[in-house]
Amino acid sequence: MNTQQVTLPQHSDNLTKLLATAGLTTNQQKYLHDFINRYSYHTKTSKQISQTSRPFLADDKNLGEFDLLLKEMYYPIVANRSSGSKIWDVDDNEYVDVVMGLGINLFGHNPSFIKEALISQLDKGIQLGLQSDLVGEVAELFSQLTGMERVCFSNTGTEAVMTALRIARAITGRNKIVIFSRSYHGHFDGTLVKANKAEDNHYALPLAPGVLPDFVKDVLVLDYGNPESLEIIKTHQQELAAVLVVPVQTSRPALQPKEFLHQLRELTQANEIALIFDEMVTGFRIHSGGAQAYFGVQADIATYGKIVGGGMPIGVIAGKSKYMDAIDGGMWNYGDDSYPQTQKTFFAGTFCKHPLAMTAAKSVLQYLQSEGPSLHQKLNERTTQFISKLNDYFTVEGLPLRMANFGSIFGSASLESAEDNSTASVVMSLLKYHLLDKGVHLLGVTGFLSTAHTDEDINYIIQAVKDSLVELRMGEFLPPRASV
Repeated sequence: MNTQQVTLPQHSDNLTKLLATAGLTTNQQKYLHDFINRYSYHTKTSKQISQTSRPFLADDKNLGEFDLLLKEMYYPIVANRSSGSKIWDVDDNEYVDVVMGLGINLFGHNPSFIKEALISQLDKGIQLGLQSDLVGEVAELFSQLTGMERVCFSNTGTEAVMTALRIARAITGRNKIVIFSRSYHGHFDGTLVKANKAEDNHYALPLAPGVLPDFVKDVLVLDYGNPESLEIIKTHQQELAAVLVVPVQTSRPALQPKEFLHQLRELTQANEIALIFDEMVTGFRIHSGGAQAYFGVQADIATYGKIVGGGMPIGVIAGKSKYMDAIDGGMWNYGDDSYPQTQKTFFAGTFCKHPLAMTAAKSVLQYLQSEGPSLHQKLNERTTQFISKLNDYFTVEGLPLRMANFGSIFGSASLESAEDNSTASVVMSLLKYHLLDKGVHLLGVTGFLSTAHTDEDINYIIQAVKDSLVELRMGEFLPPRASV
């Protein structure tokens, strides 16, 4: 976006009053006042759509916590079209996208091989209620790439996690589960939890109003990567149905505890506790076999989604037959006296195995199979180089910022949340808005590179970061550069 040729709107009296009471310096107030007006002007149609639809649309589209100081910029960018590494909004602003559908678009937006397959399936129709003719083939492809024995399809990641936990409880006959702090497992009530810091007893509390305490009473919230958590698991080993793990959390990509995961695998295996990997983000991104293949740890059950759906809604539950047999009773054959011998739990869904989702999944799995390991190797290396360049710049400039990556996922290297520091939170929010203003689509500090991103795109992002930080320094939201 060209910020030099914009005629700014008249300053808002309300905005002026708000900034004056926010404890900012005079220069900070003026800078932020001008920037908010500039940003609002560039994205005015997105803002208008948000305001017009608010009476009817209940929506919290990945905006994070409401900040009164930044109220005038608190609205989602409304997209108009996308292709490759780029998106365009309703004001025809162009962005290099590093949100990539919250990790979905490994191959960029609207890749031709998925688009053509979907068009072909639409011509055949969307047959619901009957079995899609692709289901068996997709399940076999999935098993080949991940090493999982059996596969089941749902509609979303939330459904997949919910089902995985139900399976684990059904097979083990136990109730308690372990979840690790700062992990996200969808919006199922049974995983919407937080640690009980006041009592420090590891038992979960509801994360939000409407989540019943009884729903989470059998959930322990432990510190991820901490050896003490393994000791707590040992204490409860006879009560635990499952340990649910996001192997590398998007909010903490620097935390990659390989040794901890191996110890956790040994512990759960020894005590017949189901180890569940939530591979919603890491699955098919770090490696075709996911984080399990990368770390050399085989989970009992794993949940997937995002990338494998190629843009279509999908959730996948996969795992060892011992557990997955709870879906259908297990293996049997025609023409003999075999029959399902595992007691089934309940699983259903009108849109599960949707023909379009199966079509997209088949295209994605076949593409990954044909490309082989080089696809991930190249993308992971490019992301590492990208993050290294950013960190070199931060070091030279004396900025207290560091980034980390896990393959093509990148984010803050800090293991602490910016939300724990109000000043850091405001600065990171302002950085996000500055990058949007310069044509880089990023939510928070977590992002994803795709195979569609070019060297030109990466250089553009780096320059946008540099320019944004220079402007934030001019606005006194970052300390001045130390003299050499």
